[in-house]
Formats: sequence, C-alpha cells, structure tokens
Amino acid sequence: MREIQASQITEVIERLCIEANTVLPQDMKQAIRTCRACEDGEIARGVLDNIIENYEIAENEQVPICQDTGMACVFLEIGQDVHIAGGDLTEAVNEGVRRGYDKGYLRKSVVKDPVRRGNTGDNTPAMLYIEIVPGDQIKITVGPKGFGSENMSAIRMFKPSAGIQGIKDFILETVENAGPNPCPPMVVGVGIGGTFDKAALLAKKALMRPVDSENPDPYYADLEKEMLQKINELGIGPQGFGGRTTAVGLNIETMPTHIAGMPCAINISCHVTRHKTEVL
Repeated sequence: MREIQASQITEVIERLCIEANTVLPQDMKQAIRTCRACEDGEIARGVLDNIIENYEIAENEQVPICQDTGMACVFLEIGQDVHIAGGDLTEAVNEGVRRGYDKGYLRKSVVKDPVRRGNTGDNTPAMLYIEIVPGDQIKITVGPKGFGSENMSAIRMFKPSAGIQGIKDFILETVENAGPNPCPPMVVGVGIGGTFDKAALLAKKALMRPVDSENPDPYYADLEKEMLQKINELGIGPQGFGGRTTAVGLNIETMPTHIAGMPCAINISCHVTRHKTEVL
C-alpha cells in the first residue's frame, strides 16, 4: 500500500488550475493552426489569427487565455493500492482550487446556490469525478469549463429504434442550435450509452481527450471523422462569422447500456478547451 499525502494533491491541483488556464494544450494549438491554413475567407482567417495571438500572449505573459476561467472539473483516477493520508480528499481538492484561483488571479465564477445565487468567492466547490483503478498512483486531470459553451450542451434519451441516424442528427442539431454562442471553433464531446448521468460524464471525459486522438473502435473512429466533417460543412465558422472551421475536434466515448435505451449526451467546448494532467 502506497501512501500519498492529501497536501500533495492540493499542491498539484493548485498548479494545474493555473497552468490549464494560461497554457492551451499542444493538440489544440496545432488543430487551430491547421484550420487557419485551410481557411480561404478573410474574416475567418483574421479571427483565427486573433485566437492564435491570444493564446500566445496568455502563455508568454502567464495570464488567462479567457476571462471565463470556468468551473474547476477535477478528474481523479485513484489506484486501489493508494492510501490518502493527512486529510479529507474532497477538501484537499477544493483547497487546491481555492489556492490556484487566488494565486493565478483567475476569475471566481461559482455561486453558492443555483437559484438564489451568491458567489462562493473562491471558485469552489470543484466538480469532482473519482474513479478507482488498478495500481498505486493517482492521475489528476484539471479541466476548467467555461459556461458559454457548457450552456450549449444537451442530452437525449433515445430509444434503440432511433439508431445511429438519430445520434448523427442530434449532434448536428445541437451544434447548429449552438451557433456562435460557444465561441467556435469548438470541440464536441459525445457520450453514448450508460444511463442518463453516465452519458453526460462520458461526454465530459471525451473533452479531456486530445483532439488529434481517435476512438480505439474503428466504427466510432470513422463516426468521429464523419461528424466533424459534417459539422464543418454547416459553415458557422470561427466565432460564428462563417468559414470552414466550426469545430477542430469531435471525440466520442461509449459504454454498455440497457436493452431499452440509447442515451446520448453532447458536451460542447470552445476553442479554449483546457485540460492539464499530472500523475502522483
């Protein structure tokens, strides 16, 4: 049994909150540059140039890429041979978020109550997702999620008779309805299977995957390529001004489900699709 101090988790999350908000992942940078090279419209090229300049300034000057520094979504893959000592795990995570958002001068966007509102003042609590896995390590991923894009997400409980065409139509409908609101070029996370809540989690996890990766199942890998192409044929374009680049990536995650259902969730993310991972 390996022992990891709760304080170590706090320190890592503090650092990842700042890094994720100031340095865009390399896969996203490359995807945006590639799309810039493919655009032939003056406005679309200009918007992508501004996006590239923005993330370069953010990284060089260590300032947030976007003013919406998001809710801190924290994914923990905890090895079953790990013992966390020296404090409560949830509080350790929240303390890391608290410190990171304070030290990094990141906007605090969390309210105490969904209806009555009232800012918590420190961007806590984190949205915490825990998975127990084999081994003696803890994999920590912090993915700050802004709500301009989160608000454009959707879930639908399909009957199996809807088939793959129902899912394809739903993806396109969701992106088309989102239009310019999620600050395209966007990344589209799709979760298929499980239950109502699991499908949504799969879609969220899909956004943590690099946009230059593909589903290990060739059937879903081909579906990712097909739907990305169809999304870009919608012509919404960078920031909604028209063009070839509406999305730079579409990732699909799946799991088994009930014989009577086919849940599908779509989690939209903006061109600032942030995630940073470290292993303890």
